[in-house]
Amino acid sequence: MPTYPKRYPAPPHTFDGYVLSYYDSPLNHEATSNQLFIDLLSQSTDYAWFFTPYLMLGDDLMDAMISAAQRGVDVRIIMPGIPDKKLIFRMSRSFYQVLLTGGIKIYEYTPGFVHAKSFVSDDKVATIGTVNLDYRSLFLHFENNSFFYRSSIIAAIKDDFIATQAKCKEVKPYDMKHYSRRWVVDGVLRIFAPLC
Repeated sequence: MPTYPKRYPAPPHTFDGYVLSYYDSPLNHEATSNQLFIDLLSQSTDYAWFFTPYLMLGDDLMDAMISAAQRGVDVRIIMPGIPDKKLIFRMSRSFYQVLLTGGIKIYEYTPGFVHAKSFVSDDKVATIGTVNLDYRSLFLHFENNSFFYRSSIIAAIKDDFIATQAKCKEVKPYDMKHYSRRWVVDGVLRIFAPLC
């Protein structure tokens, strides 16, 4: 009688949500990450939190953030407190006033430079990868991200955001009556932001 190898029971199947990898390419006619962030912001009901080292947004994404904040979504962005590139850092800050007055909360990580690029929303969705919230990354570079839906990693991303925010300084909007020159400089810098 032939002998057969021992059969071991299959391990129990555990479900840990969905993971989808996606990419951006300047060769595509659609900016995938930019459109994904706009869509996710339009569906957010509780919170939408971003990590990014650079902040130079296109109008559609900026409008989506402000629209989400104005309908009661807690939109937050963590930025570095110490720059790696001073001009890019100043250009990123030129977007602060519009976002802050639109209801978005911005925090700068005081111990140093933050190079994390992630998004988490409503304990249901998250993204991690190479995508910065700047024009070059969203429209002109080859980038790669992973999208998570109802996965345990989402709680870890949220916890990391909360822990990092505890080491940040919240940025407040400035009084444009007293800082009109700064407002003009910010406007000029925003014109050139797509070139950086």
